[in-house]
Amino acid sequence: MASPAIVLFDGVCNLCHGAVQFIIDRDPKGRFHFASLQSERGHALLREHGVAPATGDPDTIYLIEDGRLFDRSTAALRIARQLSFPWWLGAAGLVLPRVLRDVAYRFVARNRYRWFGRTNECRVPTPELRARMLG
Repeated sequence: MASPAIVLFDGVCNLCHGAVQFIIDRDPKGRFHFASLQSERGHALLREHGVAPATGDPDTIYLIEDGRLFDRSTAALRIARQLSFPWWLGAAGLVLPRVLRDVAYRFVARNRYRWFGRTNECRVPTPELRARMLG
């Protein structure tokens, strides 16, 4: 079996938490594991890939897949292609130029706390999810 892909997400963002739940519910093979960008494990994974952890609020989701780090829309669409039908069809968006995809991604990222809210701390995972959380 291939090593799990790792999704690094903003642990205090309600939209991001919802995205993690969405991925889990549509990942029957359990391919994805997760780490909060605010966690020590999240920081270590970013540094391993030459990225300094955000000093303020993180503004992207990251995906580590096959030893490579992806961010923003590329990460989201590469995640989508591993999900159950029909969600993997969203990966077709990868044919669009990244600069265009990331404009939309950055717009949502800038407004996510206002639209979806935030928590003061990372949420405690359910027992089922705990095994897939890295930190």
